[in-house]
Amino acid sequence: MPSTAHIRGLCREGRLKDALHILFTANNTCVESSAYLHLLQACIDKKALAEAYRKHGFPQEAFTLFYQMQRTAVQPDHFTFSAILPVCSSVASLKYGLQIHGRILRCGFQSNVVVMSTLMDMYSKCGSMDNAREVFVKMPQRDVVAWNAIIAGYEQHGLVENALMTFKKMQLTGIEPNSATFASVLPVCAKMGDLKLTMEIHQIIIKSGFLRDAVVVTSLIDTYAKCGNIQEAHRLFDDMPERDMVSWTAIIAGHVHIGLVDKALDIFKQMQSAGVKPDTSTFASILPACAKLGALEQGTEIHRKVLESGFLSDIIVTALVDMYAKCGSIEKAFDLFEKIHHPNVISWNTIIAGHAMHGYSKDALSLLEQMKQSSSKLDHVSFVCVLFACSHAGLVEDGCKYFSQMSNSYCIMPTVDHYVCMVDLLGRAGYLEETLNFIIKMPITPGLVVWKCLLGVCRLHKNICLGVFVSRLLFEMDPKNAEAYVLISNIYAEAGMWGDAQNVRKLMKERGIIKKPGSSWIEVDKMIHAFCVGDKSHPQTEEIYAMLEKLSLEMKAAGYIPDTRSVLNDLEKEEKELLICHHSEKLAIAFGLLNTAPGTTIRVVKNLRVCVDCHTTTKFISKIVAREIVVRDANRFHHFKNGQCSCGDYW
Repeated sequence: MPSTAHIRGLCREGRLKDALHILFTANNTCVESSAYLHLLQACIDKKALAEAYRKHGFPQEAFTLFYQMQRTAVQPDHFTFSAILPVCSSVASLKYGLQIHGRILRCGFQSNVVVMSTLMDMYSKCGSMDNAREVFVKMPQRDVVAWNAIIAGYEQHGLVENALMTFKKMQLTGIEPNSATFASVLPVCAKMGDLKLTMEIHQIIIKSGFLRDAVVVTSLIDTYAKCGNIQEAHRLFDDMPERDMVSWTAIIAGHVHIGLVDKALDIFKQMQSAGVKPDTSTFASILPACAKLGALEQGTEIHRKVLESGFLSDIIVTALVDMYAKCGSIEKAFDLFEKIHHPNVISWNTIIAGHAMHGYSKDALSLLEQMKQSSSKLDHVSFVCVLFACSHAGLVEDGCKYFSQMSNSYCIMPTVDHYVCMVDLLGRAGYLEETLNFIIKMPITPGLVVWKCLLGVCRLHKNICLGVFVSRLLFEMDPKNAEAYVLISNIYAEAGMWGDAQNVRKLMKERGIIKKPGSSWIEVDKMIHAFCVGDKSHPQTEEIYAMLEKLSLEMKAAGYIPDTRSVLNDLEKEEKELLICHHSEKLAIAFGLLNTAPGTTIRVVKNLRVCVDCHTTTKFISKIVAREIVVRDANRFHHFKNGQCSCGDYW
């Protein structure tokens, strides 16, 4: 047991860190109360109560010191309150915070700006903005720290209008903003996506002389990127005299946010070349880029760097689970998920969504049932994931059950995402009349995405009458939406109604609507190779087309018959076959076969839904070359092996 004399001796020598360490690593039930008191007095004298938490991370002991103080004749001062309030914030203890607030008032510190600003910050971090606002309103005087505290609180709680209004009031009072002010108000612009407001605050920053402040510039970089002006974000980044890990992470995250994921990966490589070590936030920003591209090799390399850096937190493991799942390796994703000791709702949703995307719907449902038994509460995303799983496996009964459970058992009101899943579930299964009735009875107005989903179902089941009705609705709702025109054109073309198909294409041309081109990409030796339909720009074009010709002959010998229904032109049979032969995913697969070792899995990502002929072709190729071919299209994964697909031809 640590003796009082020993504690007193350490305090007398000014060795508070050693005294705290001895006290907090001892069995607290065996510690003399006088030892606490001597240490407490020393901490007060040296303004060092914060040592109890900041150096050792034992919040309960910090509270013990504070409450021991109340049993003595020693009155806490503003340093003491400023030290103990952040402890409440760190453990989100509103109960302790309210008690300390009462003590602040009894001690007469309600006019102390530092204490009251810290109190506001505590209330904000404990989730009580009403209390934070009340403290702010009652302050007789407010400095820039107080204004920053309330602005930051509003921003953190998503109350962007309140934050912006408070910032404007601050300017009217004549209080000059500092770097912390801009670091709080710029994320408000980012959340609003307001480029004009960002530019206005940028001018204020220039006038205030904070354009050389690295924290402010980094916030500007992040905000411009999130508001869609990546050029200005990059200009600010390039002009920085010194770039730290935070600024590199901001520009990487900015590129990922707007979809420039290949550029984000390039910048990540530049960051490493510059000798700047990534941290948790960097890894959390770059892993989604690998997931988006399906860049398994680069994602695996980043995983190795994570292990080397020691930043393998649950947040990063969840990001890795998502990356592996979206790169086609659901087995690796599940192995990592099982290593998370206490998965939270995000971790559960990620692994359930991964299994749903890969068509392992029964496993997704089983995981949801396990989640129910865990400490994590299901949220609206959980039900989107499981409804998606049901939709892509035709599990109508299960889907209806979970849709009902969502509101009846979990009090989660369905959003448009849930309704889209149900429309897809019922429609795919062929219940078109029931699907239409379901949409009509929706308590929320069905938007574009719901009707587009139904139009896709009409194409799947070749229902021309309903398809025409839905397409006209979509044309009225959004005359510029290319997907609706393409879907109804496909419906007409597949039915041989060439005149109607041509009229739709003519209408698209008149309205300046351009169909999104199909593209596919494949990663080989950590390099991404992209292809579009009929692409001849690749250096290996001749070999790629020769490989496709060879495969075509072998497939036809094995019984393959080209499916030309996706060709929208009224052409001769040979011309149609030539067009579908050079779809982007076929080019990517041929390239993969040419540039990887026999037996290696081929992984291709496509930006659109895979067409029927490409699906059939890939089944044949997988058997001919004795390879597994994994294709991720806009909807889901297809694992082709030995002439079969994991989707069971239900997609």
